Amino acid sequence: MQIKDSEFQLLRTLVYDRFGINLTEQKKALVVGRLQKELQDKGFISFQQYYDHLINTPSQESFTSLINKISTNYSYFYREKAHFEFFTKTVLPEITNKLKARHSNDIRFWCAGCSTCEEPYTLVMLMLDYFAMEYPRWDAGILATDISQRVLEVAQEGIYPADRIRQAPAAMQQRYFKKQGELVEVIEKVRQEVVVRRFNLMNPFPFKQLFQIIFCRNVMIYFDDITRQKLVRKFHAALEPGGYLFIGHSESINRDDGLFSYVQPALYRKI
Repeated sequence: MQIKDSEFQLLRTLVYDRFGINLTEQKKALVVGRLQKELQDKGFISFQQYYDHLINTPSQESFTSLINKISTNYSYFYREKAHFEFFTKTVLPEITNKLKARHSNDIRFWCAGCSTCEEPYTLVMLMLDYFAMEYPRWDAGILATDISQRVLEVAQEGIYPADRIRQAPAAMQQRYFKKQGELVEVIEKVRQEVVVRRFNLMNPFPFKQLFQIIFCRNVMIYFDDITRQKLVRKFHAALEPGGYLFIGHSESINRDDGLFSYVQPALYRKI
């Protein structure tokens, strides 16, 4: 099925306004490839008809299906080793010392754009290793959000192809996964520490308390500069002073606006 330039512009504007995702001209073939089966299954004969349906009879199901098809989700365990090493060696000791001084046990981490949850599960595994027998003393669960219901369903099951864990340390593989033939399952002890929710980053943040850490890696590459800048300001407002923001290595933050200081590649700290 072909898509007219005018049809692509309509869908492009709709996706941008609703989800913040910037579909450039180079993504036209991707849009056709991912949506044409949706159109055929629903009996639409053109992208214009599909767009008119979305606008004139909007429903949560229709827009959920659209973002499930449009969004790109790929991850694996222990992705970007340097981030996780810094998390274990620097961030956890620093945050726990601060909390002890406040007589608090409330560790607040958010993985925004968590995809199928490899990242938050990795963080829980590292915290279980770090705190060991002391872990139950800490309120250390992680909030994991994504806009795609499809990937969140995978996240909640916690079952992955075995090659998703090959970058993880051997001890982590042995301790926190159960083998199921060509698949691996994250053990319940880890899964229960992650709260999985659907959330659109373009919406106002509803959080009443500040986070010490926000991971938002390889998400902002799909946004234009204006949307990225707005989101970075929202992350800044959602972090404690000195809180850390982890982003993707192909992403960057403007350090001239006085919001974040550079720590190391793809890692910034709230000023």
